[in-house]
Amino acid sequence: MARKHSKHGPYEDPQAEEDAPIAIVSCWLCGRPTGKTIVWHHPVPKSRGGRDVVPMHPICQQTLTANFTNSELQRHGMDVEGLLADPAVRKFVDWVANKDPDFTATLTKKQR
Repeated sequence: MARKHSKHGPYEDPQAEEDAPIAIVSCWLCGRPTGKTIVWHHPVPKSRGGRDVVPMHPICQQTLTANFTNSELQRHGMDVEGLLADPAVRKFVDWVANKDPDFTATLTKKQR
């Protein structure tokens, strides 16, 4: 069965949306601009009632999950400064500061 209306109107330019500038979002943890891949992270884990999400690099999210438990993340909530006070996270953020936004690397396992 044919559609009554096409996806694109007869006078629309389908290329117009692609020409629009892309908004640059900065990472919640390290503050660098995000690259092609953005992870929407729950600062307070969903299992602990968190609903808010923040943009992060995948490597930054992996660092948080490797260094903190859900209980610890719940205690910190939206407080980035509290997370950056941890020596391992501060060392990571200082190290990754000059890297490309799409930089990825393997990280150590959780130390529990």
